[in-house]
Amino acid sequence: MNQKTAIKGRGAQRNVHNRFFELSHEMRDDFLEFCRKEGEISDKNKTLYLEVFPKTIINKVESPDIGMMYSMNSYQGCEHGCIYCYARNSHEYWGYSAGLDFERRIMVKKDAPKLLEAKLKKKSWKTHPIVMSGNTDCYQPAEQQFKITRQCLEVFLKYRHPVGIITKNALILRDLDILKALAKDNLISVSISITSLSESTRRILEPRTTTIKKRLETVKVLSDNGIPVNVMIAPIIPSINSHEILPLAKMISEHGASSIAHTIVRLNGAIGEIFKDWIYKTMPDRAEKVLHQIESCHGGNLNDSRYGTRMRGEGKIAEQINNLVKLARLKYFKNKAIPKLNLDLHEQYKVGQLKLF
Repeated sequence: MNQKTAIKGRGAQRNVHNRFFELSHEMRDDFLEFCRKEGEISDKNKTLYLEVFPKTIINKVESPDIGMMYSMNSYQGCEHGCIYCYARNSHEYWGYSAGLDFERRIMVKKDAPKLLEAKLKKKSWKTHPIVMSGNTDCYQPAEQQFKITRQCLEVFLKYRHPVGIITKNALILRDLDILKALAKDNLISVSISITSLSESTRRILEPRTTTIKKRLETVKVLSDNGIPVNVMIAPIIPSINSHEILPLAKMISEHGASSIAHTIVRLNGAIGEIFKDWIYKTMPDRAEKVLHQIESCHGGNLNDSRYGTRMRGEGKIAEQINNLVKLARLKYFKNKAIPKLNLDLHEQYKVGQLKLF
């Protein structure tokens, strides 16, 4: 990585223009030179937590090619800083950039547990699994301080409501007691994201995430405690982690996961500009190759928004990747599967305790 230009501990290396704003902000060379001469810091690179007050917390997922009907996000923005994250674009709706702002301006929804409880108690609510982290990671670093995810899990347990979790943070093991209680009634499934077996790759792709070793250990601990684990090998990026599919699947299976899922990277919205800036700074020797191979998976573009093809891609490289994943499933996950979550208990616990009549 070019240490002169790289911002330590961050994925995005700059803020990009918010498409909803007429004005833009840029860090000028003359300002940077002034700061150098004056001995001042031009950018303190600190994370700010900003409390917000939404009226609702459950989101209905309209996309037909995403395997969930409802999601909830206790945080907006994510300090993990994954350079490829599709959720970066959502930060523009809050008035921020999809670049560095996404990693350093984290919105915190402290009322999430109360909003969730109110929703689950409604007579009109019909039981469907709700996925935590449909947009940003519910176990990102902010969770250590605010513990909103744990409070929400307590609500799910109280009302015996099925819940799914997507994360790449070993912090989930802090809540093993609640997860085990949910698992007794088949009310929980967990997806752990693991994109590489290489720590050097992990550090530049996902700078503030849990190490690969810790994530694999997390898969094992959860599985050993009867909690179904799916692993997301996502996204697969040609010439960065595409060569790791089979060894990664083998390691995941050996640690007890019941299934794997994958996507091929697509750089939608502002992410294309952010990713290109990042890869020229971090992997200048293969930047052109990677970008061209991503384009070859999406009809000559860095992004494809068509449902059904956007996450699987098209063309020879995409076909090779998809076939490798199929082979990995046959080789390492034959006769394994994630059980369907229990939808039958919640109605009996609608008021927070078992109905006797």
